[in-house]
Amino acid sequence: MTKNSSWRPAALSLTVLGVVARLAPHPPNFSTLGASSMFAGARLPGWQAYLVPMVLMAVTDPILTRTVYHQIGPAQLFVYASFLLAVWLGRHLRATESIPRIAALSVINSMQFFLLTNFGTWLFSTTYPQTLRGLTNCYMLAIPFFGRTLGSDLLFTGVFFGLHSWLSRTLTRQERVTASA
Repeated sequence: MTKNSSWRPAALSLTVLGVVARLAPHPPNFSTLGASSMFAGARLPGWQAYLVPMVLMAVTDPILTRTVYHQIGPAQLFVYASFLLAVWLGRHLRATESIPRIAALSVINSMQFFLLTNFGTWLFSTTYPQTLRGLTNCYMLAIPFFGRTLGSDLLFTGVFFGLHSWLSRTLTRQERVTASA
């Protein structure tokens, strides 16, 4: 558990950086967002952990809608729900710096994103019939994107947690995590 529960400049800065970094060009589904949301859950106090990533997404979504997405539909609610789940998963990492635990939850985070967002795509898209076969096809065609999601989640989770660990030992000692298994 971190020593100071209210002011965490390194954790807040890394979360903001992670969400705003989604504005940089990147391959589809290779984003900092899943890792940033999970990191926020692990290192920011309760309400901040949920609010900061969601507010930043709400601020950056209109920019991306004009330049990349060109439209946002009801399936976007499943994306937001997925990132709230990522924060919740991160809450289970508050008192640890265990690399295996962090990596395992990062994989689970990628899986829940894949399952939830593709379900939303199937549910609200006219591309797939509203049948079990349509749902299966939606998931099958999304498999190549899962590799990018998994890779980016593992990479950026390592970056955020690693940088925070280093910063909390050198600059912001009040944020240091008392490591547990």
